[in-house]
Amino acid sequence: MTDIIDELEWRGLLAQTTDLDELRKALADGPVTVYCGFDPTAGSLHVGHLTQILSLARFQRAGHRPIALVGGGTGLIGDPKPSAERALNSVETVEEWVGTLGRQLSAFLRFAPEGAGAATDALMVDNGEWLRAMSAVDLLRDVGKHFSVNQMLARETVRSRLDGEGMSYTEFSYVLLQSYDYVELYRRHGTTLQIGGSDQWGNITAGLDLIRRMEGNEPHGPAHGLTTNLLTKADGSKFGKTESGTVWLDPGLTSPYAFYQFWFNADDRDVARYLRVFSSRSREEIEDLEHHTEERPAARAAQRALAEELTTLVHGEEECRKVIDASRALFGQGDLAALDARTLGAALAEVPHTTATGPVEDGPAVVDLLAETGLVPSKSGARRTIQEGGAYLNNTKVADIDARIGPDDLLHGRYLVLRRGKRSVGGVILDRG
Repeated sequence: MTDIIDELEWRGLLAQTTDLDELRKALADGPVTVYCGFDPTAGSLHVGHLTQILSLARFQRAGHRPIALVGGGTGLIGDPKPSAERALNSVETVEEWVGTLGRQLSAFLRFAPEGAGAATDALMVDNGEWLRAMSAVDLLRDVGKHFSVNQMLARETVRSRLDGEGMSYTEFSYVLLQSYDYVELYRRHGTTLQIGGSDQWGNITAGLDLIRRMEGNEPHGPAHGLTTNLLTKADGSKFGKTESGTVWLDPGLTSPYAFYQFWFNADDRDVARYLRVFSSRSREEIEDLEHHTEERPAARAAQRALAEELTTLVHGEEECRKVIDASRALFGQGDLAALDARTLGAALAEVPHTTATGPVEDGPAVVDLLAETGLVPSKSGARRTIQEGGAYLNNTKVADIDARIGPDDLLHGRYLVLRRGKRSVGGVILDRG
């Protein structure tokens, strides 16, 4: 067994724990069964979930058994938001999302092969199995009696809402359901550790208290809680957000190219923390990449390493290779024609681009398209760029200021790649209706 606590501390993840000495001893005596919950409040997990997903994976590599809990029950209610009531989704939608999240989570943990198993093999559970079978009377009589309304009202999430528009009884009761999850997992699987983000500390400690009240002498031993620090960006913006929105793990919502670019474009001030939180590289490798960032920030070695590692982890080695090929080809270092249509389209969607409609026979002038994509400030600037030899169409230098686009110029029948100089790339996407 490796000391997972020391690793979490070095990586800057450890925020709060129950009795740290007792937890460290339990982990050393392990294996410990540890769980984290993921509510299906959308059709995909996003990069904000990776901290907890990869923490579970670290526990597994350290010799412990992880449980990924997907909230088919709690997802019907919704963890209280700090500012407004959460919209409730239909049972059918939540059930669909449970399946999707389960498939996504299964890619990060090692589950038991059929007909075999080990003490550290992961489990996937759905709390809808017990919560949806519980009657309202059972919930109030067996669980609710152990909760003090005074303590619930003192919770920060509740207090902030009561000072504003208020909170429904549905969201107010969420803590009962999540706490009871811990009781069920303690009973069924001997789970003695729950992890989550630091904003979940109140829910985790409520679950620990409920175990003590409902299980008495704790037949599986003392239960523990551990939280990880929440990530923020150095510029104050929210981690996992871009100008185009949330960075999802589903390639249909965030393309592998956009996913790669999110990490590659990480601020130098952030990338060292990201490496420690998300990379499985050794301490020596990470510290070496941090040193490279300090000495040669323009090389973006740390960002490139992180982007390649996480894109491969989430989307697979082949998709990562396609993304890297596309990145190189856009800047004249590869064959644009060799890129598949999906990857090229996703890449152009992430750079300044314009949309063209209609046939391209006697099509638009390159001068016009350079200006429309924003690669140059004006048509006169576009003409000057061509005259100076700095304009490229599909990586071929444009020599004629009167050059126009024809059908043969289109990649996959609908894409054009424009470039000004070595670093400024734009695109044209033909709208096929």
